[in-house]
Amino acid sequence: MRTWPALLFVGPAFRRADDDTIDLVNAALTDYDVAALDEPTPDSLRAFFHDHIERDRALTALPSAFPDLDITAVDLPDEDWAARSQANLKSIQVGDLVVSPPWDMDQAGLKPGTTTVLIQPSMGFGTGHHATTRLCLAALQRANVRGRSVIDVGTGSGVLAIAASLLGAAPVTGLDDDPDAIQSAQENLSLNPQARVDLRIGDLRTAVLGIFNVVVANLTGTLLIQASPRLQTLIAPHGRLIVSGLLDQEAADVIAAFDNLAVLDRTQEDEWVCLVFGSPGWLE
Repeated sequence: MRTWPALLFVGPAFRRADDDTIDLVNAALTDYDVAALDEPTPDSLRAFFHDHIERDRALTALPSAFPDLDITAVDLPDEDWAARSQANLKSIQVGDLVVSPPWDMDQAGLKPGTTTVLIQPSMGFGTGHHATTRLCLAALQRANVRGRSVIDVGTGSGVLAIAASLLGAAPVTGLDDDPDAIQSAQENLSLNPQARVDLRIGDLRTAVLGIFNVVVANLTGTLLIQASPRLQTLIAPHGRLIVSGLLDQEAADVIAAFDNLAVLDRTQEDEWVCLVFGSPGWLE
């Protein structure tokens, strides 16, 4: 039976509703090749990695960042833990968008005027249940993307690109440097036959992409800062850049990295922030 290299995080901070430790751990783990996360007990978190190299790299770096947590390397048998950890996911609604796993569509309580995005949960992120995804879904709706070109950088499950297409954006591109992510996005695209998305495997730094009315990048604060010069080259005149994946304490540095653009909107859920950059002239 296959085993998965994993890290087990244990600490009382996870039990406290007012403690942001779990969000900080989640943010730190985005710098590593994590396959999935689950919470086996109220005071623990498990991170599954695609290989031992990434697991060991995280084990070297993270204990000093989280001295109050007990962090242990473990190898866990593949017993359909990913499927079990996702099985209880339900539909969520953000504005007029409903993101639903296939098994909950009939129970979603859909209201007239809503648009459903079907997403098959997998060993990645982007089911719509993370705050940053919800923030980006809301920002896409406020941006009025109908008839405008959109690129979703780091598309992952494809949820934001698919949502943009269903909101009327065209053309829509989803870019990711992970072939597994693009495969997952392609499978989700097939669940939404009305969506039209060009999914591409590529590195943001080198891919030939063109310019877009709306650029969406739900990454991390560090990656946004590193990629800021390249992301700005993708924005059409009077376009919009929607970014998330950053924590509140990272917002000032991210804003500074995009100092050629004005901050048009800022929204926040818990510790997670979404920023919309652009310049005057957008036709609402």
